[in-house]
Amino acid sequence: EIVSRDWSSDVCSSDLESITITGKMHPGFDKILTEDAQEFLVKLHQMFNGTRKSLLERRSETHQKIIAGMNPTFLRETESVRKGNWQVDPIPEDLQDRRCEITGPAEAKMMINALNSGAKIFMVDLEDSITPSWYNQIQGQANLSAAYERTLEFSNPAGKEYHLNDGELATLIVRPRGWHLEEKHILIDGQVASGSLVDAGLYLFHNIKRTLEKGTGPYFYLPKLENHLEARLWDEVFAFAEQELGVTYGTIKATVLLETILASFEIEEILYELRGHMAGINAGRWDYMFSVIKKFRHVPEFIWPDRAQVSMTAPLMRAYTELLVQTCHKRGAHAIGGMAAFIPSRRDAEVNRVALEKVQQDKEREAQDGFDGSWVAHPDLVPVCTEVFSKAFEEGRVNQKHRMREDVQITAEMLLEFQIPGGTITESGLRNNISVGIQYIAAWLAGTGAVAIFNLMEDAATAEISRSQIWQWCRHPEGKLDDGRKITNEMVQNMIPEELAKIRETYGAAFNEEKMTQATDLFTSLVNEDTFEEFLTIRAYDQLD
Repeated sequence: EIVSRDWSSDVCSSDLESITITGKMHPGFDKILTEDAQEFLVKLHQMFNGTRKSLLERRSETHQKIIAGMNPTFLRETESVRKGNWQVDPIPEDLQDRRCEITGPAEAKMMINALNSGAKIFMVDLEDSITPSWYNQIQGQANLSAAYERTLEFSNPAGKEYHLNDGELATLIVRPRGWHLEEKHILIDGQVASGSLVDAGLYLFHNIKRTLEKGTGPYFYLPKLENHLEARLWDEVFAFAEQELGVTYGTIKATVLLETILASFEIEEILYELRGHMAGINAGRWDYMFSVIKKFRHVPEFIWPDRAQVSMTAPLMRAYTELLVQTCHKRGAHAIGGMAAFIPSRRDAEVNRVALEKVQQDKEREAQDGFDGSWVAHPDLVPVCTEVFSKAFEEGRVNQKHRMREDVQITAEMLLEFQIPGGTITESGLRNNISVGIQYIAAWLAGTGAVAIFNLMEDAATAEISRSQIWQWCRHPEGKLDDGRKITNEMVQNMIPEELAKIRETYGAAFNEEKMTQATDLFTSLVNEDTFEEFLTIRAYDQLD
């Protein structure tokens, strides 16, 4: 049984003198950043920001242990949790059917298209697929409230209008920024505010009761968790917010993105910490790949081939997804599959045919493995994903939580099986990383965080994989192309102008010289510097207004 903590004795007295907002107050922002909302953010900061900072320091300490040769494993001190007889709390009705989930930034046009798409769930993003500029983040909050009120609309420069359908819309789940990201336009007690607490705090303050009135609830996707203590912090934030805002304990529900390799060793503990607020876990494949490279970049025997060759059938990717399904279903939570990032081409039918076939195969593998649904990045993929899972489910069921996958036996060693059989590093793979990395960063700096590149919808994880692979290839003795040439910083620097010329030709008049130059400089520094930057978005954020 879960008993809600009484937070009343911990609440600090807060007033508006504690908070300073330096961002521009665009039209409508006063309705989001009300005095009461600001006071709520101050309370969240004073209650939880110190713990957040301590947990970020703990991340660094853990990584230093890995560098010293101590591999992660299942925790001895939480063995009782793994052996215990417990389940997550009941999951709301509108989160039971998750056959197809679509994702995208909290921007009006994309939100309207996603809500109208026919997908069961729409993960509206305030993190990896949105540039976290001041305008985007606060306007995103306004868009969320407008979506619930069905007043959200958009007109493009050509005069085309976008409106929400009158019928059923996708259920909204909000992804706030991860614990590592900050909101530099808000200072509380002289400290930069947590992006996580700002995003979640404003959303809950304005919508926690509104969601219930609309027949749904306040639902979250939680990104970048590395351990169960970070999950515990979210759970405490939720319990505090529920008490402060006057709703029943457990009203808030969260789905965790399993997108760091260290979290794979603590899946059961993460479910346990959030059991009063838990809905499920999603296999965040691209960020997971980035996490593996980042955490084990120093290991002599670890080097990965081209990104495209690291598929979900690779040993360690298969291990973590099977463990995810087994553990979630054991504890009564949903297991959600990874992203199908393909963007259909209006001009090349053959590209579409081949890509859709791969998407279908990917979703069929997930359905066979026991996942309860999966992600897509484009409305045209909603029917494909929905049909695959509908066929896989037993008649009358809307998920596969009854499939226990007791056949799965995953060891710590299997989660660390880094080798990709038959993998190679190719010149085209190296050039693709350069091109995609620079293109994405340029778009991000220009204000767009979800970018269609080479028929794939890319978010920040793409650029992270691109730059981290190049960084590692340049420094690893086995960082060689399949023709034997050693990958060096000089080789990369020689290729960059050639790739920029191709990008310029593709973009034509839309080529943004200023942002491309800015992106190239940032990308170059990230791959050249001997010190590895934990997240490029932290460095890039300094360049945003």
